[in-house]
Amino acid sequence: MVSVNLQARHRFSKTPAERITLLAGLGVEGDAHAGTTVKHRSRARWNPSLPNLRQVHLLPAELFDELAAHGFEIAPGDLGENVTTRGIDLLGLPTGTRLSLGETAEIEVTGLRNPCVQIDRFRPGLLKQVIDKDEHGNLIRRAGIMAVVLHGGPVSPADPITIRLPAEPHRALEPV
Repeated sequence: MVSVNLQARHRFSKTPAERITLLAGLGVEGDAHAGTTVKHRSRARWNPSLPNLRQVHLLPAELFDELAAHGFEIAPGDLGENVTTRGIDLLGLPTGTRLSLGETAEIEVTGLRNPCVQIDRFRPGLLKQVIDKDEHGNLIRRAGIMAVVLHGGPVSPADPITIRLPAEPHRALEPV
């Protein structure tokens, strides 16, 4: 891990921390998006009783490197992620992948973050950089993945991440 981040208020960016605590079934302790039901404002307005499949947001630091090449200086937490990783193909993981973070915490990948206009409000032109299209015209979302907390515990940037893939057939990530 490169960084762990949280924000107690509903803000776009999160603040890097020395440690965060994951809470089973809720998310990041003290984070505005923690809870059993959806906490993202746009989704909560639509249906506040939906389950919170976006308790933990993970983003690869490699994206920051790519964005820097296009003139965007982005730091851990800037795009609202709770966990910034390096060396893991997060977007290539299948739905249901379990990630162990640190000694006790375990999360399950639920899907892709769906990039929205807030990214352009943060930095004009950035949304276009985190959305792409493949050779068939299908949308590629590169703004990270979302997960739910299965087992809680403390997580710090120095902690390892262990990947456990689900049984096959694997299901590709879809927006949640």
